[in-house]
Amino acid sequence: MSDGARVVRWEKEGNVATVWLCNPEKRNAMGPAFWEQLPQVMSEIDEDDDVRAVALCAEGPAFSVGLDLKAMSDTIGGLNEGDAGGRLHFLKDITRLQGSITSVADCSVPVIAAMHGWCVGGGVDLTSACDVRLASRDLKLSIRETKMAMVADVGTLQRLPEIIPRGHFNELVYTGKDIDAERCKEIGLVNDIYETPDEAVKAAREMAREIAENSPLAVKGVKNVLRYGENMSVEDGLNYVGLWNAAFLFSDDLKEAVSAFIQKRKPDFQGK
Repeated sequence: MSDGARVVRWEKEGNVATVWLCNPEKRNAMGPAFWEQLPQVMSEIDEDDDVRAVALCAEGPAFSVGLDLKAMSDTIGGLNEGDAGGRLHFLKDITRLQGSITSVADCSVPVIAAMHGWCVGGGVDLTSACDVRLASRDLKLSIRETKMAMVADVGTLQRLPEIIPRGHFNELVYTGKDIDAERCKEIGLVNDIYETPDEAVKAAREMAREIAENSPLAVKGVKNVLRYGENMSVEDGLNYVGLWNAAFLFSDDLKEAVSAFIQKRKPDFQGK
């Protein structure tokens, strides 16, 4: 695949954006182009006021097999640098990769992942940054870094313990074992399982459309408040949501919601 080729792209239908990992020949391995293009795509989506929810999907037989070790050899080579300058350069590279994944978590609207096939290493980092995860029955997931003598460093260790119980998380990260879709659902990593990847993609888009029918101000407000409340006390969270609603509650969308309820019709939210 050439340096200029797209490995992450997005499309829009109505108020729903679909982000595609589109490097199926390499099973969506995460090389330099991925780390550059993902935050670009997420920035474009965030700048589009019409987008109210995002489905994150992948082409080919695997969601992602994780870091492309061969293509990223120059970056990983920083590990072999003995001098402090080389180590500092490698730390900057890690921070850049972390920022790429964080661009998904920072998206102002909800992101729903449709996972299928292998989801390994960096693929787990990526889906951990999403708000909801769905899976097809062929899903095989692994926090593989431990088996590769590495410590996962772009989000899994920080985000996944907030998604699944600590004991299950510890088992996955210490062993690096593979688990299937059924096990992912048992431990709460995915919400639902679908028979095929296409069905999982369809379900992710349908959920995104369902979210998009709500007031975008309310949806963005919920995500903002939830993110602020992470690792905060209940009191801090309550104070923040109070300030948020004091600033944004009285909107045209609220008036439309009340009118639609009284008139027994579906609301038409404009995000104003």
